[in-house]
Amino acid sequence: MATTTNEQNSKRKKLMPEEGREHYKKAREEMREAIQTLLPEGFTEHRRAARREMLLAWRSLIDAAIKRIDEKA
Repeated sequence: MATTTNEQNSKRKKLMPEEGREHYKKAREEMREAIQTLLPEGFTEHRRAARREMLLAWRSLIDAAIKRIDEKA
């Protein structure tokens, strides 16, 4: 049986104290900012646009599959 988000959060709290989680969160944010400075200008916008296009492609694939299923029914 799948565990709920609340159960997962409770397990994490037992494994790592709040101070440790806050430190980890801040370190992750700073790492993302550091990586952004290494990337060329405009990279993030192009990556976001490419991701959107990929999701639209998947949507059209799924829509076509649904249409075929409906036509068979």
